[in-house]
Amino acid sequence: MSSNYPIMLRLEGKLVVVVGGGKVAERKVSGLLASGARVVVVSPEATEELQRLSKAENIEWVQRSFCVDDLKCAFMIFAATNDKVLNQLVKDSAEPHQLVMVVDDPDGSDFHLPSSFQRGRLSISVSTGGASPMLARKIRERLEQEFDENYEDYIEFLFVKRKWIIKEVTDAVLKIRLLTAITSDEFLHSHDREGDFRQLYRELSF
Repeated sequence: MSSNYPIMLRLEGKLVVVVGGGKVAERKVSGLLASGARVVVVSPEATEELQRLSKAENIEWVQRSFCVDDLKCAFMIFAATNDKVLNQLVKDSAEPHQLVMVVDDPDGSDFHLPSSFQRGRLSISVSTGGASPMLARKIRERLEQEFDENYEDYIEFLFVKRKWIIKEVTDAVLKIRLLTAITSDEFLHSHDREGDFRQLYRELSF
C-alpha cells in the first residue's frame, strides 16, 4: 500500500530554493515558474537557460556554493545537483516544516513530482510511486491524446457555468441535474455550449 498522499499545492508567491544549476535543476525551475513560485537557484554554474531566466529577472541566481542560510524562509526545496553528498547536506540542513525533494533519493524525499500535463484549468498527473517514471510518462502521453486541446475551452465553460448555477439556481434538484448534464459528451463536443445550456435550462426548469 502506497504511503504517498496526492495533493495540489498553491505555490504562487512562495519561496522555492533549487540547489543546482544543471539540466535537472532547469526542468524543476521551468515547472515552478509556471506555478507562480518565487524561485531562487543556488549554484556556482548554471545552464544557459537558467542564466537567461536570471537576466530576465524571472528567477534569482545566487552564483556560489550552497550554504545553510540559503534555505531560510523557503517553503519548498529541491536538492538538484549531481553530487549525492551535497544533495544529502541540503536535505539535512532543512527545517522539519520545509518540504524537500532530493533528485537522486526518492525514498529520502518528502515528495516527488508526477508526470503531468494541463489543459487550461484541467490538470492530470500520473505517478507510479517511483517504480517507473518511464511508465508514468507513457501513460501521460496516452492521456494527452485522449484529453486534447478541446478540453481547455470546455473546462472553462464548466467553471463559469458551475459558478452561475450555484449562485442563481435555488432548487437543489435542478442544480444537481444541471451540474450533471453539462459534464456530458454532448456539451464537450458542442459547437454552441451557451445556446445548448440555455435550452437545457429552459427544458429542466419547466
